[in-house]
Amino acid sequence: MNDAIVQTYQPGQLLQRGVSRHLASHGFACVEELVPARGLRVDVMALGPKGEVWVVECKSSRADFTSDSKWQNYLEWADRFFFAVDEEFPTELLPDDQGLIIADGYQAEILRMGPQAKLAPARRKVVVQKFAATAARRLQLMRDPDMHPEWD
Repeated sequence: MNDAIVQTYQPGQLLQRGVSRHLASHGFACVEELVPARGLRVDVMALGPKGEVWVVECKSSRADFTSDSKWQNYLEWADRFFFAVDEEFPTELLPDDQGLIIADGYQAEILRMGPQAKLAPARRKVVVQKFAATAARRLQLMRDPDMHPEWD
Protein backbone atom coordinates (compact mmCIF):
# COMPACT_ATOMS: atom_id res chain seq x y z
CA MET A 1 0.00 0.00 0.00
CA ASN A 2 1.20 3.45 -0.70
CA ASP A 3 1.13 6.37 1.74
CA ALA A 4 -1.96 7.92 0.11
CA ILE A 5 -3.97 4.78 0.80
CA VAL A 6 -2.68 4.49 4.36
CA GLN A 7 -3.73 8.11 4.99
CA THR A 8 -7.35 7.15 4.29
CA TYR A 9 -7.42 4.76 7.26
CA GLN A 10 -8.74 5.79 10.65
CA PRO A 11 -6.18 5.74 13.52
CA GLY A 12 -7.52 2.45 14.92
CA GLN A 13 -7.37 0.83 11.49
CA LEU A 14 -3.72 1.85 11.16
CA LEU A 15 -2.99 0.16 14.48
CA GLN A 16 -4.82 -2.97 13.29
CA ARG A 17 -2.75 -2.98 10.11
CA GLY A 18 0.58 -2.67 11.91
CA VAL A 19 -0.37 -5.30 14.50
CA SER A 20 -1.56 -7.73 11.82
CA ARG A 21 1.65 -7.25 9.82
CA HIS A 22 3.80 -7.87 12.88
CA LEU A 23 1.90 -10.95 13.99
CA ALA A 24 1.91 -12.34 10.45
CA SER A 25 5.70 -12.08 10.46
CA HIS A 26 5.62 -14.50 13.42
CA GLY A 27 3.36 -17.04 11.72
CA PHE A 28 -0.01 -15.78 12.95
CA ALA A 29 -3.08 -15.44 10.74
CA CYS A 30 -5.12 -12.36 11.64
CA VAL A 31 -8.73 -11.34 11.20
CA GLU A 32 -9.75 -7.79 12.01
CA GLU A 33 -13.14 -6.80 13.42
CA LEU A 34 -14.13 -10.35 14.34
CA VAL A 35 -17.36 -10.95 16.26
CA PRO A 36 -16.83 -13.82 18.73
CA ALA A 37 -20.26 -13.38 20.34
CA ARG A 38 -23.25 -11.08 20.05
CA GLY A 39 -22.37 -7.60 21.29
CA LEU A 40 -18.60 -8.11 21.04
CA ARG A 41 -16.22 -7.16 18.22
CA VAL A 42 -12.50 -7.64 18.69
CA ASP A 43 -10.16 -5.39 16.75
CA VAL A 44 -7.69 -8.16 15.86
CA MET A 45 -7.95 -11.87 16.51
CA ALA A 46 -4.81 -13.83 15.72
CA LEU A 47 -4.44 -17.57 15.35
CA GLY A 48 -0.88 -18.69 15.99
CA PRO A 49 1.23 -21.45 14.50
CA LYS A 50 0.63 -23.67 17.55
CA GLY A 51 -3.12 -22.99 17.64
CA GLU A 52 -2.89 -20.18 20.20
CA VAL A 53 -5.54 -17.46 20.03
CA TRP A 54 -4.60 -13.86 20.76
CA VAL A 55 -6.95 -10.89 20.92
CA VAL A 56 -5.61 -7.38 20.39
CA GLU A 57 -7.68 -4.34 21.31
CA CYS A 58 -6.47 -1.23 19.46
CA LYS A 59 -6.80 2.08 21.31
CA SER A 60 -6.16 5.20 19.27
CA SER A 61 -6.61 7.78 22.04
CA ARG A 62 -7.17 8.36 25.73
CA ALA A 63 -10.89 8.89 25.04
CA ASP A 64 -11.05 5.65 23.06
CA PHE A 65 -9.69 3.74 26.06
CA THR A 66 -11.64 5.49 28.82
CA SER A 67 -14.95 5.13 26.97
CA ASP A 68 -14.48 1.37 26.46
CA SER A 69 -16.27 -0.65 29.12
CA LYS A 70 -16.29 -3.95 27.19
CA TRP A 71 -12.64 -4.90 26.80
CA GLN A 72 -12.69 -7.26 29.82
CA ASN A 73 -15.34 -9.32 28.01
CA TYR A 74 -12.75 -10.19 25.35
CA LEU A 75 -10.50 -12.00 27.85
CA GLU A 76 -12.62 -15.14 27.79
CA TRP A 77 -12.14 -15.41 24.01
CA ALA A 78 -8.32 -15.57 23.96
CA ASP A 79 -5.29 -17.36 25.30
CA ARG A 80 -3.59 -13.95 25.52
CA PHE A 81 -4.93 -10.40 25.41
CA PHE A 82 -3.09 -7.25 24.33
CA PHE A 83 -3.71 -3.56 24.00
CA ALA A 84 -2.16 -1.95 20.93
CA VAL A 85 -1.48 1.78 20.97
CA ASP A 86 0.76 4.23 19.14
CA GLU A 87 3.93 5.64 20.68
CA GLU A 88 2.16 8.85 21.76
CA PHE A 89 -0.47 7.01 23.82
CA PRO A 90 -0.19 7.46 27.63
CA THR A 91 0.48 3.79 28.43
CA GLU A 92 0.21 4.40 32.18
CA LEU A 93 -3.59 4.36 31.62
CA LEU A 94 -3.49 0.73 30.52
CA PRO A 95 -3.70 -2.18 32.97
CA ASP A 96 -0.24 -3.56 33.85
CA ASP A 97 -1.57 -7.11 33.87
CA GLN A 98 -2.37 -7.22 30.14
CA GLY A 99 -0.17 -7.37 27.06
CA LEU A 100 1.09 -4.21 25.38
CA ILE A 101 1.93 -3.61 21.73
CA ILE A 102 3.19 -0.35 20.25
CA ALA A 103 2.13 -0.02 16.61
CA ASP A 104 1.69 2.23 13.63
CA GLY A 105 0.34 1.58 10.16
CA TYR A 106 3.42 -0.33 9.07
CA GLN A 107 4.77 -2.32 11.99
CA ALA A 108 4.44 -3.13 15.67
CA GLU A 109 6.45 -4.35 18.62
CA ILE A 110 5.30 -6.39 21.59
CA LEU A 111 6.54 -4.61 24.71
CA ARG A 112 4.77 -6.82 27.23
CA MET A 113 3.27 -10.28 26.80
CA GLY A 114 -0.24 -10.74 28.09
CA PRO A 115 -0.68 -13.45 30.69
CA GLN A 116 -1.56 -16.84 29.30
CA ALA A 117 -5.05 -18.10 30.12
CA LYS A 118 -5.67 -21.22 28.05
CA LEU A 119 -9.07 -21.42 26.44
CA ALA A 120 -11.23 -24.37 27.40
CA PRO A 121 -11.41 -26.91 24.53
CA ALA A 122 -15.08 -26.21 23.79
CA ARG A 123 -14.48 -22.44 23.70
CA ARG A 124 -11.37 -22.92 21.52
CA LYS A 125 -13.45 -24.92 19.02
CA VAL A 126 -16.04 -22.12 18.81
CA VAL A 127 -13.34 -19.45 18.42
CA VAL A 128 -11.43 -21.30 15.71
CA GLN A 129 -14.64 -22.05 13.80
CA LYS A 130 -15.70 -18.39 13.93
CA PHE A 131 -12.21 -17.33 12.86
CA ALA A 132 -12.18 -19.73 9.91
CA ALA A 133 -15.73 -18.93 8.80
CA THR A 134 -15.14 -15.17 9.01
CA ALA A 135 -11.90 -15.37 7.05
CA ALA A 136 -13.44 -17.63 4.38
CA ARG A 137 -16.51 -15.42 3.98
CA ARG A 138 -14.42 -12.30 3.60
CA LEU A 139 -12.26 -13.98 0.99
CA GLN A 140 -15.36 -15.12 -0.86
CA LEU A 141 -16.76 -11.57 -0.84
CA MET A 142 -13.47 -10.24 -2.21
CA ARG A 143 -13.71 -12.71 -5.09
CA ASP A 144 -17.42 -12.09 -5.64
CA PRO A 145 -18.36 -8.62 -4.31
CA ASP A 146 -21.84 -8.81 -5.87
CA MET A 147 -22.76 -11.69 -3.60
CA HIS A 148 -25.48 -11.01 -1.04
CA PRO A 149 -24.55 -13.19 1.91
CA GLU A 150 -27.12 -14.49 4.38
CA TRP A 151 -24.61 -14.94 7.23
CA ASP A 152 -23.93 -12.88 10.35
